[in-house]
This record gives sequence, C-alpha cells and structure tokens, in this order.
Amino acid sequence: MQTNKSLYAIAATRIALGFIFLWSFFDKTFGLGFSTASGKAWLDGVSPTGYYLSKMTAGPLAGFYHSIAGSPVVDWLFMLGLLGIGLSLFLGILIRWGAIAGTVLTILLGLTVFPPTNNPLIDNHAVYALFLIAVSLSAEHKLSLQNIFKKSNAS
Repeated sequence: MQTNKSLYAIAATRIALGFIFLWSFFDKTFGLGFSTASGKAWLDGVSPTGYYLSKMTAGPLAGFYHSIAGSPVVDWLFMLGLLGIGLSLFLGILIRWGAIAGTVLTILLGLTVFPPTNNPLIDNHAVYALFLIAVSLSAEHKLSLQNIFKKSNAS
C-alpha cells in the first residue's frame, strides 16, 4: 500500500516530468534558445525531427530513423505527443494514457542511439520510461485535476 508521502512524491515527479515534455514542445515550437535556437523553430518552418533523426541517430535502428526524419507526419505526431503527454502529466488528466504514450515515446527516443553512449547499461530515457510505467500502474494520483473532476462528479 502506498503511503500519502510516497503518493505526493510520485505526483511531484509526475508534474516535473510533465514540465520536461511541455518545455520540449514549447522550445521546439517557438525556438526559445535552449535546445532549439531562435529562428530554428517549428514555427519558422524547421522540422523538429529532421536534424536529430537524420544526423544524431546511431545503432541498428539508425536506418529506420533516417528514413522518417523530417516527415511532416512524424513531426506532427512527435509534437502533438510532447504536448499531450506534457499536459496529461503536468495537469494530472488522463494520466494513465499520458504515461503510456510517454513510455512509448521515451523508449523510441532511447532507441535512437543504441546502445547508449553515456552509460553502457541504461540511459535517462529508460529511467523516464520506468517511472512512467509506475505512474500508469499507480491506483491513486495526488495533485491532479483528474481527482478534482472525480470529487465534483461524486457530489
């Protein structure tokens, strides 16, 4: 049985990870100057997947990633995925679906460079995926709009 403290710790981590996804979406969309330079944003006509998938991938799946790099369908799926996953985790709505989608996305991103280059066994994408699996399996979600809607419907 999860304690109240552990549920709040999971919620805080869920919200932080949601912010990571949202930040990625906004930075790639508007070119906020962090990982996406000003003038290189999606709104500037630059593919959010093009450069990374065509130049930065390595390993047995590199050919597959090269073949989908810069595709408008892949760009839209990627960006809508970042936004949807980020909103789901950050706001605490449709958490299970957001966590499942986030798990899939982080595994796909982790496989872009396989085996990992900065650690021979595990990288941050695997850690995110494991946490998202834990969130999707959690029976109760603290600090979520989902709970607010449940309480208002119960009364």
